[in-house]
Amino acid sequence: MKKTLLSLVSLLLFAVAVTAQDNISALLPMPAKVETREGTKPFDLTRAAVTVNDFSDNGYLAKELEQVVYSRTGVSLGNNKKCNSSIEILFSADKDSEGYTLEVTRKKVVIEASTAAGVFYAIKTLDQLMLGDSRNSAEGKLAQVRIDDAPRFAYRGVMLDPARHFLPVDDVKFFIDQMARYKYNVLQLHLTDDQGWRIEIKSHPKLTGVGAFRAAGGGDNGPDNGYYTQEQLRGLVAYAAERNVEIIPELDIPGHSAAILAAYPQIGCAFRHGTVNAGNIGQVTNMMLCACSEEAYAIYEDIIKEVSEIFPSKRIHLGGDEAAVKDNWAKCDSCLALMKKQGYDNPSQLMIDFFGRMLDIVRRNGKEAVLWCELDNIWPPAHDYLFPYPKDVTLVTWRNALTPKCIELTRNSGHKLIMAPGEHTYLDYPQWKNDLPEYNNWGMPITSLETSYRLDPGYGLPAEEQSHIMGVMATMWAEAIKDINRVNYMFFPRGLAIAEAGWSIMEQRGWESFKERLLPNLTNLMELGVSFRVPFEIYRNR
Repeated sequence: MKKTLLSLVSLLLFAVAVTAQDNISALLPMPAKVETREGTKPFDLTRAAVTVNDFSDNGYLAKELEQVVYSRTGVSLGNNKKCNSSIEILFSADKDSEGYTLEVTRKKVVIEASTAAGVFYAIKTLDQLMLGDSRNSAEGKLAQVRIDDAPRFAYRGVMLDPARHFLPVDDVKFFIDQMARYKYNVLQLHLTDDQGWRIEIKSHPKLTGVGAFRAAGGGDNGPDNGYYTQEQLRGLVAYAAERNVEIIPELDIPGHSAAILAAYPQIGCAFRHGTVNAGNIGQVTNMMLCACSEEAYAIYEDIIKEVSEIFPSKRIHLGGDEAAVKDNWAKCDSCLALMKKQGYDNPSQLMIDFFGRMLDIVRRNGKEAVLWCELDNIWPPAHDYLFPYPKDVTLVTWRNALTPKCIELTRNSGHKLIMAPGEHTYLDYPQWKNDLPEYNNWGMPITSLETSYRLDPGYGLPAEEQSHIMGVMATMWAEAIKDINRVNYMFFPRGLAIAEAGWSIMEQRGWESFKERLLPNLTNLMELGVSFRVPFEIYRNR
């Protein structure tokens, strides 16, 4: 086994050596416009000084630039004594908020952007130029090129699921570093579910005192036990913001609520009180908050207030998916009475009342809600929303085969939509036949690297029919993912395919091109200590 692994690694390194011969061979995601200048003399980094104009208040960017250049070439920009060329970072008001121009000439490297985010992404592209052009990099040189770039979609997200298996703060930071490298800009943290409550709420310490510890003697730093303090989360938010990553918290309601019901059983439907407790968290599912529990609304008033103060994002995700209405509200005397009072003929209509009150809390705290999009059927054919979503809610499509209907409904109803179709973006699914996960695999479909790459977030629609689509999100549900190494194994390299789907225009995308540009990036990930899966199957017949 050890010899086989070494052989695979050796083959990967050899493949990179014979393919990565120019400065665009590692660009991923592919920029909007690339102009190479073959036959021209390269820029000499050993004689360069850095000039930062209009972004001087962001010391992180200058440090990041210096670190990138040093790691690829061994050149310390701050130590150049004989400078006759320059690297300039300039403000340009006409750029997209995340767009940039990166131009390398004989005497200058110029980065132009209107925001620190644009500069950050230009630096990441510069890093990939040097990664791909290893010959020039070894000599401290950069081949001439001009890149004009901006993202296709403004929202390019990843969802991590520490509720199921807790991820320590340093592991989340490590993941942020890698996702930011490939121009993802949103991290959704799934903080509450049946298996755990992972966020400190100071007004209700019982939430973590009970809900964050499902394994007796299992410690407090994962995988079964643990939670984030508010101080830790504020630090994580600041760390992510430097890398242009916005963190959106998710508190899943009214279903996926066994952990909070273990702490506060009285806020569930009365006939189910005591079903879940501190001793069986993680073993009980299909629980729901009671739609008629005044205490539930009061507790979430406190929770949402504290969460809103921790996370500066204007969005908060409240779940809304997979609610076992037939096992809860449909059998609850109080819920049935409310249903009769409101004149409803289906207990799912109580979602109108439940989210009507919860969303008012969200609005009072200056936030906008995001919900998983649920339709009137969980497989085709579906015809309408599960319940009428308020217009200020952003929806996320996720159920296999229902994305076309979600696109149609959200376009017609005026809702914004985030694309996370399970067929392409559920990266907890196996990547190949007989691949991981090896437990908690309920018969998951295979989502191959090519399947992920084939995602067009606009689904090939005319521009006017996809204008309400905000972007894309890769999801890492963690029922079968216990630690950061498994997160990385399941995410990489499929996460790079989704990154290109979110950033690059369709005219610049191509499966064969992606396969070649992937190789040097895989080697780079290996050098960074990222435990990716080797996609041997896509290179088998080279």
